[in-house]
This record gives sequence, C-alpha cells and structure tokens, in this order.
Amino acid sequence: MNSRLSSPPRFPLRSLPRDVFELIGSMRFAVSLLMFICVASVLGTVLAQNRSSNAYIDQFGPFWFEVFDKFSIWHVYNSWWFLAIMGFLVVSTSICLIRNTPKMLHEARSFREHVRASSLRAFPHRVEIHDAAPVDGAVSGVKGLLTQQGYAIRERRDGDGVMLAAKKGSANRLGYICAHAAMVIICVGGLLDSELGVRLQVLMAGKQPIVDNMLISQVPASGRLSVDNPSFRASVLIPEGDQVSTAVVMVGDGALVQPLPFTLKLKKFIVDYYSTGMPSRFASDVVVTDPDTGKTFESTIEVNEPLRFKGVTVYQSSFDDGGSTVSLKGYPLVGTSTTPFDVSGTVGKSAEITARGNDGSARDMQVDITALRPINVEDLSSGAPQGDNKTLGEHVASVSGSAAGKKNEHLRNVGPSVEYRLLDQAGQAHEFMNYMLPVELDGIGVFLAGVRNNPSENYRYLRIPADADSSLTEFMQLRAALADPAARSEAARRFAERNSPSAAEQKSLQGAAERGLETFATGGLQAIAGFLQANTPQADLERAADVVIRLIGASVAELRGVARERAGLPALPETGPEAERAVQWSSLAVAALSDLNIYPAPVFLTLSDFKHVQASVFQVSRTPGKNAVYIGCLLLVLGVFSMFYIRDRRVWVWVKPAADGAGSDVHAAMTSQKRTLDFNHEFDRFKQALLRRNRP
Repeated sequence: MNSRLSSPPRFPLRSLPRDVFELIGSMRFAVSLLMFICVASVLGTVLAQNRSSNAYIDQFGPFWFEVFDKFSIWHVYNSWWFLAIMGFLVVSTSICLIRNTPKMLHEARSFREHVRASSLRAFPHRVEIHDAAPVDGAVSGVKGLLTQQGYAIRERRDGDGVMLAAKKGSANRLGYICAHAAMVIICVGGLLDSELGVRLQVLMAGKQPIVDNMLISQVPASGRLSVDNPSFRASVLIPEGDQVSTAVVMVGDGALVQPLPFTLKLKKFIVDYYSTGMPSRFASDVVVTDPDTGKTFESTIEVNEPLRFKGVTVYQSSFDDGGSTVSLKGYPLVGTSTTPFDVSGTVGKSAEITARGNDGSARDMQVDITALRPINVEDLSSGAPQGDNKTLGEHVASVSGSAAGKKNEHLRNVGPSVEYRLLDQAGQAHEFMNYMLPVELDGIGVFLAGVRNNPSENYRYLRIPADADSSLTEFMQLRAALADPAARSEAARRFAERNSPSAAEQKSLQGAAERGLETFATGGLQAIAGFLQANTPQADLERAADVVIRLIGASVAELRGVARERAGLPALPETGPEAERAVQWSSLAVAALSDLNIYPAPVFLTLSDFKHVQASVFQVSRTPGKNAVYIGCLLLVLGVFSMFYIRDRRVWVWVKPAADGAGSDVHAAMTSQKRTLDFNHEFDRFKQALLRRNRP
C-alpha cells in the first residue's frame, strides 16, 4: 500500500497584503517611480504644453492626437497618471522612511562597543603595537589620540582588558533620512500646487467646467470656485484701462471662474525695444484694490518681478491685443472697377463686406480681424526676387515673424501689419497677413501680402510693386486695365506701332499681343505656359517661351501707360534712371498679376489706419506647496551632501596587559562605509600616531 504524503495547504492570498506592502515600501519600486517621473518631465519639457487641441491635431494628425490625448501628454504635469505616480512615490518613500529611520538613528547612535577582541584581526586595516605603559596609561594615551582626531569614544572593560569604541561621521546616516524626507516633501508640495485640488472639487464638490461662451457675470455657481480656494493656477487678460477681479482656470476643454481677493487694474502696458526693434522688456503698471479695506496701491509687474498680495502671486505671462480698432482699405480683384472701399473693424471681432465674384455676382463675405502688429522686426535678406515667372508659392520672403533671436545687420522694422480671415457663404476660409507699408527689395518698394490655408502652414507672400506715392493705387489700376478688353486692345496697338515699321506687320503683331494679353488675363503665366506646350514643338519651346514672355512684359508696360492716361497721370520717361525703374516695376507687376489668378480672395484689404490697444496676460496663482518645495530642496541638498561628503568611520582599540607582564598590548582596527584613498590616508595617520607612542 502506497501512502501519499500531502504537503500543508498554502494560502497565497493571505500573504498578498504583506507582499504588496513590501513591494510599495521597497527601494526598487521608489526608484522605478522616480524614473517614470523623469521620463514624463522630459516629455513635458520637449513638447509644448497647454496649447489648443487644433495645434496638436495639425502637428500629429487626428489618429495620434486621439492616442496621445488618452494619456493627457498636452498637460503632463497635471495628468491623472503623473499625479498618481507622484502619490505612489510619496507613499513608497514614506514607507521606506518609517521602516528604516529607526534603524538609521540606532545605527548612528551605536558605538558597537561589544565587538569581540579576536575579530579585530579580520579587519583589512589593523595595527598591533606594544605599549610600555600599563593598561590604564595606554588607554588614556589612545583616548587622547582619538579625541585629538575628532572621534567620539565609548569605553568597555572586560576583565583585565579595555575595549575602546570610537566613531566619527555618524551624520552620514542622517543624509539618507534628509534625502528621502526631501523627496516626500517636494512631491507633497507638487501635489498641493497641481490641479489636484481643482479636479477633486470637480469630482466631489459638484463643480462643472464651462464649455460655452458666456459672460463671467452669467456663469452659475457650479462654474465658480471659492475665493478661499487653497490652490489654483489661473490666467487673466486685462486691456489697458480695464480692471478685473476674477481669473479663469482651464480644466480640460472647459474653464472655471476663480474669484480673486483683490481687484487688478491695468494702467499701462510698457514695451521697451533694442536698437534692432526687438522687444527688450515687458512691464505692466497696475493698480491693486483691496475690497476688504478699500485701500489701493500701485505696482509694476515684470517678467521676473511678480506681484504678491494676500497669498496670491501675479506673474507677467505675455501680452495680447486689447481690442485695437483698425481701418482697412479694400480693392476689388475682379472686374474693371478701381474704386476702393473702406472697412472698419476691431481685433477679435467680425465685419461684413460685399465682393464681386468672377461672374460679376455680388458675394457677402465675413472678415475676422485676428491680429494687429504695430512693429514687425524681420530678416528680408533672402527675399529678393529670382525671376519674372514665379508663382505665388515661389514668391516667399522670409518674414515669418521668427526673427527673434537673430542678431545680424539684416534685421529691421518693416512697420505695422494686420492679420485677417475671409469667410465666404460656403464657410470656406483663408488667412491673410498684409503689411501696411512697402518694404524695399532689390531697390524697389513692394507690398508683402501673405496667405495661408490654416494656422499650421507658413504664410506665402505675394509681392505687389508700390507706386511713386508708396501706395497700391497704380497697380490696382493696371489690374483693372488688364481685365478690360478695350484697354488690352489699345495696349496691343501701341506695342505693335512701337515695334513694327510696316502696317501689315503691325496688324499681325497687334493680334499676337492681344491674344497674349487675353491669355495672361485669364490665367496668368501658367496659362501662357499651357498654351505654348500645347501649340509649340518641344524643340522650339524654350525659344518661344522667351519671345512670349518678352511680348507680355512689353505689352503690360504699354498697358500701364494706358492705365496712367485714364487716371490722368503723366507718361513715364523713356530714358534715364526713371525708365529703368519703370521696367523693373513692370517686371514685378507681371509676376504679381500672374499670382493674382491663384490668390484665394476676390478683394485685397490693406491697413490704412489703426488705434492700438495693449492688453496684459497675467498668470495668477496661489501655491501653498511652494514653501514645502523650498524646504524639500534644502533638505535634499543637505542629505546629498551628507551622504556623499560625510564618511562614517569607526575605530576599535583593544588594550590588554602584555603576556610578559611588562606594559600592554594594543590591537586597533579601523573601517568605513567606503574605503577610499582618503580613508587609507586617515588610517595611515592613525597608525603612525600609535607607533609614535611606542618610540623612546
């Protein structure tokens, strides 16, 4: 009969809480959490935080935006998983402290005087000498030596012998405690200053972020936080002359209103500039009113000089437009009309205009004035035209507004600019940026007119030559003349008369010029290129293109003369520097007229006047964890210094009567946590000091 031995039943679930507690309290778990926090911090540093969702969609695409949005990498430091990791790190480090601090303190206070005398021979750093003095005399001498070297000493007598236990550098153990306590304090301070408090109010206190546009006075109580809210980070925009007593806390895709314990009024926003025109200093002169006492005081808030009042800190975050008013002059780009029209608007608001379509029908369009820049410091060194047959996409000057940080002689202020967006009845929209003043490129003034389809793209610039009055008037008259068949016919006739002596040749040349101008008027240089490719052998294409381009250039120059006569302007000189300048102007006009065929708007709006109103953007915060972080940083410095620069050293000296009864035998050993070169030198000094005691 076989008997089967059964093992005692095991209950792994009973040990599960203990195992979890051991895991959370282990150093490996804490280091792993710290590694995740470091990786998240790198991610939050590399990726721009707290931008609009559309900006991230344009950067990563809809699919990856949805993936990354699940982990809230757009605001890493306030994401749920980052706060959870910090919370677990606090718990883990606290458990480590609770478990190891008593051991560390006991170790720091202990002298270990009960070490056996026989074990001293096992130490690598040891010394044995014979002292002529009796035991008590030898003990007294060794004590004096250790005291002189800064050791604390404890004595234990064992029969005829005496054990001296000495130690130095026990504060090394306190470094461990300070460093780990600093991590706990810093993480707690970070949690206090995070959005955790606001999120808890949303989850548990019934607060509901506002996602609809409404006035602050219309926000219900569920969308308002308490004025005594212990921790928050909010932002507020104040135009010059206005005052506010509330800020806005962003929570996901919504916002909560945070009342402030004071009223902040912006008297003036100040911008100082370098000689290149780049801003050098931002400052806001504000008036602060305490509603409890009615007292007011003035203060200046700068980038690194915030305002602190009643536990709230106000930082100069950035600046924006405070509702500037602009006057725009509109020019039709379709038909033969040259009559401009005026448009008045406010930055951040919309205006309505009526434009003519290609078929002559009236079209109602909405103009959204998005930005006004009174000063634009740009680098136009690479903006020179490279030819006469460039499309709008190729006519790009390096005026993207990214000249900040560049320090060279090419930087210059090119004057004010306005940005606007045109929306038609179908909802299609394009963004435009037009400069108010002409800029000089290759010795001639041109107006830069930028266009893009969405904010993720860079502006592409159309270059329109300026006339003698530094305006767009003559170019717009030339555009209208190009759209007029009668003006084209007259220009073709003048061209033929100027370039052909016989009547038969004049008629043939006039017909060619009329067909060329008509094709150019309907499709620009691209239409000319298409016509040549369809009707010219490949071997003769280059030569034919050169002839036709010259014909178009000369015909447009004649068309300019027709337009000037209609406008009552004098004829242009045919010789001298002015004639050369007229040729250059016509060359730029041909390129601009060609690009107008792909310009995505039936009207052209330029800035004629404006009244600039500045606004300051402040970050308003109450951070009770700030002092905790400062204290934690101080403890961390002390802890790291103690652990790395304070070495725990221990010395044991066993003194017993000599075997021959004359004098005493001294056995000494020294040890340390790290046996560095400095420790070896210290042991050598201690050894030599003992040996000197035995010399006559």
